[in-house]
Amino acid sequence: MTERLYYDHPSLLEFEATVTGIENRDSAVLVSLDRSAFYPTSGGQNFDTGSLGESGGERRLVSDVRENEQTGDVLHVVESRADWLQAGALVYGIVDGERRRDHMQQHSGQHVVSAAFERLYGFPTVSFHMGDDSCSIDLATEKISAGQLAAVERLANEIVGEDRPVEIRYATIEEARTMGVRKIPPAVRDKLRLINIRDFDLNPCGGTHVSSTGRIGGILLRKTDKVKQGTRIEFVCGLRAVSTARRDFESLAQAAAIYSTHIWEVPQQAQKLLDEIKSAQKAQQRLLEEVAELHAADLLRVAEERPGGGRLVAKFCGDRDLSFIKLLAQKLTRRGAVSVFLGCGGAQPSLVFAQTPGLPNDMGALMKQTMQRLGMRGGGNRDMAQGGAPDAGSAEQAIREAAGTIG
Repeated sequence: MTERLYYDHPSLLEFEATVTGIENRDSAVLVSLDRSAFYPTSGGQNFDTGSLGESGGERRLVSDVRENEQTGDVLHVVESRADWLQAGALVYGIVDGERRRDHMQQHSGQHVVSAAFERLYGFPTVSFHMGDDSCSIDLATEKISAGQLAAVERLANEIVGEDRPVEIRYATIEEARTMGVRKIPPAVRDKLRLINIRDFDLNPCGGTHVSSTGRIGGILLRKTDKVKQGTRIEFVCGLRAVSTARRDFESLAQAAAIYSTHIWEVPQQAQKLLDEIKSAQKAQQRLLEEVAELHAADLLRVAEERPGGGRLVAKFCGDRDLSFIKLLAQKLTRRGAVSVFLGCGGAQPSLVFAQTPGLPNDMGALMKQTMQRLGMRGGGNRDMAQGGAPDAGSAEQAIREAAGTIG
């Protein structure tokens, strides 16, 4: 079992250890050590990276750190040739300090945020996930209002500003039950490792944490999403919060420049533009309806009468799209007994077969036969069906052939 140096010394970045095992894995090697400051992925926190090497010798990148739950060993994934190290060798490990600091800021920030939600509103944290760009917690509540989010963010940042000590404590599960621990795990074999944020939160955790809340930096709660187990809160802390706020500001500034307005007026300007677009779309739809109505009348004036009753319209509209020929088919079939075969060109040539309800044809079956012949996809019901065509020429030919089957 690997001695985990980060348990009691989370700021330790350099250490000496003895190799206890080597396992070859394709182009990488899993190195086990008797002691390690590298944190393996667990408890929602990401792994550390860094390097390993014999004293004064060649160093190799540690690209991943895992945990063998059966043996308790920390496994360091090193990209190396198989004979680089031998069991019993003394190695020197260096943990990436920037990545470790970021993880400590995010994880300690999560404890503050989770405790704030529970203190203010009684919302317990169900799970925690640390991503490369942002972090999230899932809360056992169906909904969180904007006001609640702002109140939690304010309290969390007040705790950061007070620079409260963050201490590591150990206790049995019986002792923990009398100490006001926020969330006690259901099954504990040994003593609990507790992270104590002075007079604010006491919670079991095996992760790495800052020594005082001031080292977390700012905490920024970004958005909420509904998830299966409740509500997900996305947040960032420390330098991540700074870079995220900078990116948000630059995006808003660019949008404000487009609208020639101030950044705080961007939402109103965006809503105004959206309303104008919706209004223009409605006006465009009304015009299309009118055009389709007039086009239908023109087509029916010259449509041939079929011996079996009703009229036949077969037309390829090279400069139209599928939505228009569907609309045109609807207009035509509402003007008496008519069988309709329409096609369009454009980026995706398409076909529409339709008839006035009550006529004896089966447009769905006819479209299916046409699609099989063209090697395309389509379908529909007895009175209206649609499908694709590989090109405009094939669409025109399909219209002629399908229309020729109508008696």
